Amino acid sequence: MSDQDSHISADPTRHVLASTLGNLAVQMRELRDSESVLEVLATAAVDIVPGARWACISLVAGRKVRSHAPTDEVSARLDQMQMDLGEGPVLDVLRERRTVHVEDLAAESRWPHFSRGAVEFGVRTMLSFRLFISNENLGVLNLYSDAPHAFTDESIAVGKILAQHAAVAMKGVATEEQLQGAVESRDVIGQAKGILMNRDKLTGLQAFATLIRASQETNVRLADVARLLVSDHEASVAGD
Repeated sequence: MSDQDSHISADPTRHVLASTLGNLAVQMRELRDSESVLEVLATAAVDIVPGARWACISLVAGRKVRSHAPTDEVSARLDQMQMDLGEGPVLDVLRERRTVHVEDLAAESRWPHFSRGAVEFGVRTMLSFRLFISNENLGVLNLYSDAPHAFTDESIAVGKILAQHAAVAMKGVATEEQLQGAVESRDVIGQAKGILMNRDKLTGLQAFATLIRASQETNVRLADVARLLVSDHEASVAGD
């Protein structure tokens, strides 16, 4: 056993932390929807990262950033405040692709409007971690405290590990949701084609062309057009 291994084994705090993060990673990988992963992540961040009192996750959606899974009204409002003002640690993390640590918002000058608003809400310290896979920005994990200088080097180290686990889990769930959505869309489109073929005596190609035309004319996704047709058909059958 190396000296480093002996040091880690002899430190019960590190052992508990490693075990906790490992169990959390397994738990997040077992979840099947994005919102559940985000809720577990935010709650765990407050429990695990030293100094954290509130947490919130900002996700990238196209050109917008949206707030998810706030552990408290305070974190939800501060997240939204940054989006409304167009300034704050979240936006800097995404632009500069780095962790942002604000030791005391009362003395912060980089984001004057946000800092003033945050202090009015009783928030003094903030720590924001980039959630990413390779070069893809997934979002930001935001941690808040009501005490200045609440976050330490340990807070940053633990938060980075947590953010890495979270990004992997988020990407995995997103991929699974996309695949599941594709399968469900394919199935409902197939059902709709069958209904049109049987009802209007169309070929498969003609039925598919009819669905595409309806989608284009109504500016509604093809799968949603198919889903509406299937729903109407099932309702009429039930009525008979």
